[in-house]
Amino acid sequence: MSYQNILTNTEDNILTITINREDKMNALNIQLLQEIKDAVTKAQNDNTVRGIIITGAGTKAFAAGADIAEFSNFSVAEGTEMSRAGHEVFFAIERSSKPVIAAVNGFALGGGCELTLACHLRYASENAKFGQPEINLGVPPGYGGTQRLVQIVGKGRALEILLTTNTVDAQKALHIGLVNEVFSSEELISESRKRLSKIISKSPNAIKQVINCVNDHFTSQHNGFETEIKEFGEAFGTSDFKEGTSAFLEKRKANFGL
Repeated sequence: MSYQNILTNTEDNILTITINREDKMNALNIQLLQEIKDAVTKAQNDNTVRGIIITGAGTKAFAAGADIAEFSNFSVAEGTEMSRAGHEVFFAIERSSKPVIAAVNGFALGGGCELTLACHLRYASENAKFGQPEINLGVPPGYGGTQRLVQIVGKGRALEILLTTNTVDAQKALHIGLVNEVFSSEELISESRKRLSKIISKSPNAIKQVINCVNDHFTSQHNGFETEIKEFGEAFGTSDFKEGTSAFLEKRKANFGL
């Protein structure tokens, strides 16, 4: 797929996906979401990629919601299909076997906020603002916001954000657990890369297994405890387990192939 709305760059085993519609406040249109899905999906089988950062071009917006002009005249069927397609994109991110970090610079509203929620970790710049203003348009969030926001900040906090449509600044987002850390705008990407570099220095197989186990905690189709038992047992048959345990016993740093 040829990308028209995102930029991609792989360096030091980290794929950076930059939403590149700065003149539109990086609003998410349908094509853009499919491009993100394509990039994340390809990364799963790319041995040069060990982790992913998603960010927005410029400092004003990570992604200031969906492109309203694109769907303002949609029918019920079209709206349903739009939501379903968006869910597929965000499930691809959430289920990525490689850790995905949202580096949030500026506004992350509506679909933009939902995109951050699908990522495994969220780091924010000091000027970041989060919000789910969808009910102002007469609709609920359609890309998983009513579900993942509850998982991350709890029912009461989530309902307050969803029903008041008030934006949440970076410091409050940190306080309620919506983001993991806050940095200056200048440091956001470098600090995100630093933290992701530490993560991807660990066992790729164990990272994949942890993500899978945690995701299964939130799905009715799976028992997270059973997933953990299965993943733990299977790890014993991997080269990562042999390297990790050997390194520990030999009092050296493990080399997982970076």
